Amino acid sequence: MYFYLTEGCNLACRHCWLAPKYDPDGSRYTMLPVETFETAVREGKPLGLNAAKLTGGEPLLHPEFPRLLEIVRREELKLTVETNGLLCTPAMVAEIAKSPRPFVSVSMDGADAATHDWVRGVPGSFEGACRAVRNLVAGGIRPQIIFSVMRGNVDQAEAVVRLAEGLGAASVKFNVIQPTARGEKLHEAEGTLSVAELIALGHRVDCELAPTTRLRLAFDDPAAFRPLSRMASGDSCAVCSIFQILGVIPSGRYALCGIGEQVPDLVFGVVGEDALEAVWKDSPTLNAIRAGLPGNLTGICARCLMKARCLGTCIAQNYYRTGSLWAPFWFCEQAEADGLFPESRVGLRGEGA
Repeated sequence: MYFYLTEGCNLACRHCWLAPKYDPDGSRYTMLPVETFETAVREGKPLGLNAAKLTGGEPLLHPEFPRLLEIVRREELKLTVETNGLLCTPAMVAEIAKSPRPFVSVSMDGADAATHDWVRGVPGSFEGACRAVRNLVAGGIRPQIIFSVMRGNVDQAEAVVRLAEGLGAASVKFNVIQPTARGEKLHEAEGTLSVAELIALGHRVDCELAPTTRLRLAFDDPAAFRPLSRMASGDSCAVCSIFQILGVIPSGRYALCGIGEQVPDLVFGVVGEDALEAVWKDSPTLNAIRAGLPGNLTGICARCLMKARCLGTCIAQNYYRTGSLWAPFWFCEQAEADGLFPESRVGLRGEGA
């Protein structure tokens, strides 16, 4: 389960695909109630729930975050936390570290304060992110750095890797900005990289930067553009586990993921009112996804030899953009239009890896 704990965020990032409302102290907007969180976990366990990702908005804004961590530990769930780091104090790190092998990601969108703070919209956020990584490392957790690539920071890609090395992080993930919510506006304003530029950057990360560092580097492009050697080694980005995940958004509703904040069609029920077993087993949309992937994909995704692996890359994004679960992923569609889709990854319709 992906738990989107807060409608608000203490930053105002120009690229956010969820567009949470600015809430510097966590007092203005809806938080997921602890009782709702506990109900979703309790009903999820008999269905095979084994992991919880706590994200936002900014999850550490939640005033009862330690209680949520306690529930995760009690139910023996694998823990993932995605944070901007501003509230990641030594005391909070100690709470997170009580879970066995927690996975924590800290967003860092520049190698200096001027760049990161420009992306994140709040002065001091760079120092806060660096401090969070140091606190996590000191507490025995080597986090992942998430670097969202855009035109205003792409020249710092290598510098961010070196910064991550110096801070003691374990990995760097290069995020491609999705054209959703604020990310859509950034795409429209040409603040993002073109697909051609993203393909070139992915090649640079995989083939030039990765051999120079002991950190794990992962570039979040579609599977069709990744070297087979990197995929075989496990060093490339994971693909969306669309068949095994469900989101809970701050209003207490079950959704495909956080996209439910933007697309009501992808909201499936209310925690505590609708039995999770019925939502999980009987939702027409969830069952359509299970039955339809990858066979119902259209366009270049229907012909891609990697479709059984990537499953359309991001069904939520495809639906947001077109109103169809089966639409081709925007990146791949544009790459095909530009003559950049790898010919070696294209087969006849019906074929797939």
